[in-house]
Amino acid sequence: MLVLGIESSCDDTAAAVWDDGTVRSNVVSSQADLHEEYGGVVPELASRNHQRLIVPVVQRALAEADVDARALDAIAGTYGPGLPGSLLVGLSFAKALAQGLDVHLIGVNHLEGHVYSVDLGPARPARPFLCLIVSGGHTELVHVGDDFQHGVLGRTRDDAAGEAFDKIAQLFGLGYPGGPDIDRHAESGAPTFHDFPRSRLDDFDFSFSGLKTSVLYYLRDRSDAERERLLDEHLDDLCASVRAAVVDVLVDAVRRAVEATGVGHVAVVGGVAANSALRRRMKALGRDEGVDVSVPDLAYCMDNAAMIAQAGARRLAAGHASPPTLDVHPSLQL
Repeated sequence: MLVLGIESSCDDTAAAVWDDGTVRSNVVSSQADLHEEYGGVVPELASRNHQRLIVPVVQRALAEADVDARALDAIAGTYGPGLPGSLLVGLSFAKALAQGLDVHLIGVNHLEGHVYSVDLGPARPARPFLCLIVSGGHTELVHVGDDFQHGVLGRTRDDAAGEAFDKIAQLFGLGYPGGPDIDRHAESGAPTFHDFPRSRLDDFDFSFSGLKTSVLYYLRDRSDAERERLLDEHLDDLCASVRAAVVDVLVDAVRRAVEATGVGHVAVVGGVAANSALRRRMKALGRDEGVDVSVPDLAYCMDNAAMIAQAGARRLAAGHASPPTLDVHPSLQL
């Protein structure tokens, strides 16, 4: 089964070719530099750049895979969740290409793509498994059974983990996206420098707005000179303290879910799964609790089309296909 995947849910234009269990190509064109001066993604700019990039990105994915478009069996495209304009560009292209080639169209839930991105690596987790989805827009803990059998145990009530990192990075004067910058500085800092709050809810939901507000007040309550000196002398320590607060909350929720469900396999997916401390702590959790922990390669943590192509192929094999009238669903959930 030869499937072209197209992903455009936010600010990355991506295309990939999936061939019977093998990623033949995986092309991602990032717009991070374009949005950096604004401290976040500008939806109008993102959608306009998707329009500019979608054709060359798809062409490059086909060329790198050495595949003629006429040999494709299906086109898989993200239809939600995400930015409406960005989703519309990618899905419209996928629908038109599928119609022109007279092949199946498969709409893919972006979150479902992340869930199954863990299968793109060499160690496919056994079913059932617990999946922690952590990205700029989503933080969810999901019980995954057979294919497409998902039970959401908890999700964020406000900011996602990646969103909190990005907003706090702005307060620290760092660039966008902020998560990688915080992670890099944190590697040289002391996580015990300041005890930022950890929101631990009674269920498996998450909340990171309190952490963001705490950092804001921590800096605001100082004079300009004190704040400048603090950021100059202790930026690494502050980043390490913030990172520790986020990671503690995520790992604690997974630990409690393992104990409550008895599931012996855990996956961590999404952009924040690239965070070095989270990867280390989750591996340590696996050793401590006797569970298998799987984390995708870094290339498959970020938004990418390989995960969309694979999920699309999986759906097509199960007999699922989408009508040409499929519309985008910006607030789609699992």
